[in-house]
Amino acid sequence: MVQIGYTMMTEQAAPRDLVDHLVRAEAAGFDFSVTSDHYFPWLRSQGHSPYAWSLLGAAAQATSRIPLMTYVTCPTFRYHPAVVAQKAATMQLLSEGRFRLGLGSGENLNEHVVGGGWPSVDVRHEMFEEAVEIIRALFKGGHVNRRGTHFDVESARLWDLPDQPPPIGIAVSGEQSCELAGRLGDLVIATEPEADLLAAFDRHGGAGKPRVGQLPVCYDPDRDTAIKRAHSQFRWFGSGWKVNAELPHPDSFEAATRFVTPDDVADAIPCGDDVDAFVEAVRPFAAAGFTEVALVQIGGEEQRPYIDWAESTLLPALRDALD
Repeated sequence: MVQIGYTMMTEQAAPRDLVDHLVRAEAAGFDFSVTSDHYFPWLRSQGHSPYAWSLLGAAAQATSRIPLMTYVTCPTFRYHPAVVAQKAATMQLLSEGRFRLGLGSGENLNEHVVGGGWPSVDVRHEMFEEAVEIIRALFKGGHVNRRGTHFDVESARLWDLPDQPPPIGIAVSGEQSCELAGRLGDLVIATEPEADLLAAFDRHGGAGKPRVGQLPVCYDPDRDTAIKRAHSQFRWFGSGWKVNAELPHPDSFEAATRFVTPDDVADAIPCGDDVDAFVEAVRPFAAAGFTEVALVQIGGEEQRPYIDWAESTLLPALRDALD
């Protein structure tokens, strides 16, 4: 059975609201949750971007059952990997074993704020591999010293370690990232229902490991209202990660998506309250082999109506269809 998750999308709600939404999502019966880790929203219309790790700490204390996960953290620019390891270990302790560390090679949108430029994807993958190795070494305990190509570690140690370190998920978009994920990850993360990605992940050592997808949806009793909101806040989503990783600012995404129409968005994202359309949008992930799918309800102010509808209608329909 495919597990269905809830997304705390930091780009579209204030921090206290995000935690309140997750508490309600846990009560509604979502199987797991994920949290974006951004410095900027994708578009100005989203209007938020609080610090994900403070949010996660609050969420761990406000909930008791629902698993938590970063979707995803970049451990190479804004954060040194030794600091990511400390944050993740602390989250695993605070959540009593409910945390998974989702990692990716990042987007210029969020990482440019610390300066240093935005290197080529090959360099970013080199940095990412080195970062994951440092995090795993620190999870083992003891002191870590390293002189690397991209990172140095000086006698680092995690003094508060959980008995079981958080599983590491790695985001993929192509063959190179799938090779890294299969070799270094405990699970794989993707935003498109591409069976080829999972096949590449399996070829490189990922067979039998969990695979987590994500799908934007826009619930509203009025479909036209849902389409308008999805176009306003989420029309960037269809650009693909090879484009999304490179653009440096919300204004860049505004310019890059100026010709995307509401009809284009409605074709790509289920909008309205037709539960069958939402179920059919999830089916490709199940068919591709994903074991978990995190849904993203578009619109920070529309989370509670969506969660109520998900509890009464959407989650039962998905479980019946995907069991």
